[in-house]
Amino acid sequence: MLGLARALRKIGHEVRVLGPCDGAPPDTFVTPLGDSLPTAANGSVAPIAPDPAAALRTIRVLRDEEFDVLHLHEPLSPGPTLTALMMHMAPIVATFHAAGDSASYKYLNKVVRSLAESIDHRVAVSVDARELAQRYLGEEYEILPNGVELDRFDGSSAVARERAILFLGRHEPRKGLEILLRAVRLIDDPGLQVWIASDGPETARLRREYGDDTRIEWLGRITDAEKFERLSRARVFCAPSLGGESFGVVLLEGMAAGATVVASSIDGYRNVATHELDALLVEPADDVALSDALVRVLGDDHLADALQAKGLERAREFSMENLARAYVERYRAVIASQLPADEPSTFLQLRRILGVVRHLGALLSAWLRRKLPR
Repeated sequence: MLGLARALRKIGHEVRVLGPCDGAPPDTFVTPLGDSLPTAANGSVAPIAPDPAAALRTIRVLRDEEFDVLHLHEPLSPGPTLTALMMHMAPIVATFHAAGDSASYKYLNKVVRSLAESIDHRVAVSVDARELAQRYLGEEYEILPNGVELDRFDGSSAVARERAILFLGRHEPRKGLEILLRAVRLIDDPGLQVWIASDGPETARLRREYGDDTRIEWLGRITDAEKFERLSRARVFCAPSLGGESFGVVLLEGMAAGATVVASSIDGYRNVATHELDALLVEPADDVALSDALVRVLGDDHLADALQAKGLERAREFSMENLARAYVERYRAVIASQLPADEPSTFLQLRRILGVVRHLGALLSAWLRRKLPR
């Protein structure tokens, strides 16, 4: 989201990003709407802001700024995007990122379908993301893959590489960090370095169980600048995720930085990488296969260089600036097709909100009938 905003601003468009911020806003064009509430979603944790205070701040900013268009990422997530969707104070382009399944889409289907009617143009980042949205929400979705900010990696491919493997991702089962740590134990290479960034619910246990390996450096949470710097120095970027990834933008960042990519062969990553062409892909949760792949690229400079070169070519196909220009075309289209003058937007907002309240009331009534004694 921030990368797209930077690209849009770079080509001359005024952009503001609204969202929860834990601490200072990450950039001058970000409007904070309060602290986030970490919430379990799709096997991971998403920072959302579903509280009434955040909703009121969102409405106030939407009213004061009078945006020409609203671009909502995961528009049905509780918090600012859902508030903006319900208020519909400008034409809406919505991008769906999630893949796999969604309990909220399933059990609140009438509600989310009603809310989704406010969307003027629907986009999915991959075939997997489109399949999930269509399954529960219907309608058509244009596929616009995520982009990568290539200018952030200028010169990275020419940097001398260290004999290091870099992992980026939350320390949770879905990201497969333990699979990587098991694979590293199988590699007899005293000179190898393994850089583990970020943290999560499994950090303490994994550090206890694998902390005796002096080749492993636990970096903790790192800034974007530190992430790009590590990517530009590591010989290998490893993404051993077990599933639930709709698109492999993290692989594109590794490729753009000139690292050799070794990753799991899951649907989301195959949207980006091709085995033996621009990356090595192995079966998820197979620590032996992952170890063998890591040994191959660390021991064969010719293979690693060939994968790196093709990876750079692949990353350039996903330029964030090109994605920004594509979205500008969609923004202009939805602005041009604004609501007819005889049906005021305020009336439609009230009608949609009342429809959602009616659906929620029916759900509550059904729940009470099941729970209360007769």
